[in-house]
Amino acid sequence: MQELMQQLVRLYLPVGAPPPAEPGTADAVREGGVRAIVIPFELKGEGDGARQWERLCEVANALQAELGLPAPAVSVSGATGFRLWLSFAQPVPVDRAQRFLALLRAAYFSDAKLPEQGVRAPLELPPRLHPATGKWAAFIHPGMGAAFADEPALEIAPPAAAQAALLQDLRSITPAQLQQALDVLEREPVQPPSVQPPSVQPAPRSTPAVDGVPPDLLLKDATLEDIVRFLHANNIEPTFRHLIGRD
Repeated sequence: MQELMQQLVRLYLPVGAPPPAEPGTADAVREGGVRAIVIPFELKGEGDGARQWERLCEVANALQAELGLPAPAVSVSGATGFRLWLSFAQPVPVDRAQRFLALLRAAYFSDAKLPEQGVRAPLELPPRLHPATGKWAAFIHPGMGAAFADEPALEIAPPAAAQAALLQDLRSITPAQLQQALDVLEREPVQPPSVQPPSVQPAPRSTPAVDGVPPDLLLKDATLEDIVRFLHANNIEPTFRHLIGRD
């Protein structure tokens, strides 16, 4: 659990915030700065899960390929949708972060329903038990999303070591990368993202592929074997009982 807490502090919690004893709800803003933006992709009805996962993949890949941003984390909400997690290396003033979110929304997910508080909305850090469903919100491997199309939640609590491993290679958006993205978004309208075939690679990152599975691109058709290889490469023994046997 300690390693997971360290990763959450490194990526998402406000600078100077005391590390939590466990994941849960945290303030998004501290001393005027924002460390994270969470983009929701909510299911809008029965059978909409596959579409929302595809949209998340399109947006995540576009953020990297078109804006040069690092790969975001991906989570299931424990109830009704998926989440993309963007991390800032340095706290961003609220007005600037809100402007960035507004530009991203206009370019890539104009129909998404965002929290009324905008970037001030509290962070609901996975893994956490959803009070309404009794199921778990959790960070997931980028290739796992299709398995959660019908129900974006885990039946059992995910291992803390596995959650930490999914975050340890992620990088935060630097001030230079944020400025570059703002310049692109403000200079000219960005075309809405389109589905990219799995062979298309995003902007390179220092982390190598694991057995041919690109570390950044959110593959909608990753196999169970791909995911197992990824976890084994991080010295994690996976349990997939909550993913299989659901005919």
